[in-house]
Amino acid sequence: MTVHFNAKSTTEDVLAGIDLKNKRYLVTGVSSGMGIETARALVAHGAEVVGTARNLKKADDATGEVRAAAQKSGGSFEVIALDLADLESVRAAADQLISDGRTFDAIIANAGVMATPFGRTKDGFETQFGTNYLGHFVLVNRIASLLRDGGRLVTVSSNGHRWADIDLEDPNFEIRPYDPWISYGGAKTAVVLFAVEFDRRHRKRGIRACSLMPGVANTGLAQYLSQEDLLALKNRIEGENADANLPPFEFKTIPQVAATSVWAAVVADGTEMGGHYCQDCQVVPIDDAPGLRNAVMSYAVDPERAKLLWTKSEELVGEQF
Repeated sequence: MTVHFNAKSTTEDVLAGIDLKNKRYLVTGVSSGMGIETARALVAHGAEVVGTARNLKKADDATGEVRAAAQKSGGSFEVIALDLADLESVRAAADQLISDGRTFDAIIANAGVMATPFGRTKDGFETQFGTNYLGHFVLVNRIASLLRDGGRLVTVSSNGHRWADIDLEDPNFEIRPYDPWISYGGAKTAVVLFAVEFDRRHRKRGIRACSLMPGVANTGLAQYLSQEDLLALKNRIEGENADANLPPFEFKTIPQVAATSVWAAVVADGTEMGGHYCQDCQVVPIDDAPGLRNAVMSYAVDPERAKLLWTKSEELVGEQF
């Protein structure tokens, strides 16, 4: 019998009764919030988890609960260095994983930044586009051979993708005036398009990819926003939803925002979620109507735009996959 989950479902609800011994997962961004909970939930059910973090000391200090859960369940947890804003670091992490040779049942591309001041990565890319998208594009493609047949790629996007499409002519804001929310929206759209094209390229091996909106919780993602910024964001979301006759905005708990990632990586039917956008532990429809509704914009799942972005991304990073 298929179990249906919803916005209130937690990681423990999703994984109830599931044994993940001999399963192995890669989770990026395990030094805070959602990444920690994703790793904890998986190892608590016996899985082996490799986490990544830019700051290994911070990750070590933050993941005591994950290590304790692994010890109790017989799972395992380790962390490797990865700075998504530095392609040298990305390639080194990929080389380390390939050299190790162990395979993964799923890759959860969780790490990211939000509404940062204008800046550039070490390689000259706009910070949000480079970190949220291009870093994962290189990492995942370099280690794609480590995904087991029938495996999953789960990319964490946001309903913020509804605020902007990716500008394929000017993704790094070399011409346009910088707006942190337009940048965030475009980068998160790129994350959705990446899953669409990755799914198309790898489904012959039974590998399926999806993107998702986890929901909003106090995860540390808003570190670049002041209290005034957060209030303005809350008012914006509530205003857009009210104008669109949508229900009031609600925060989630950390176990609730991590639930959709765990569901997509472990529980969801690959033929149903592959190539799609998910929210609240289910695939959601395409809907271009205004408001931050539980739906995906058509431009974010356009297969032709996904191919164009892939080609543009290869040009930018200097690699073909």
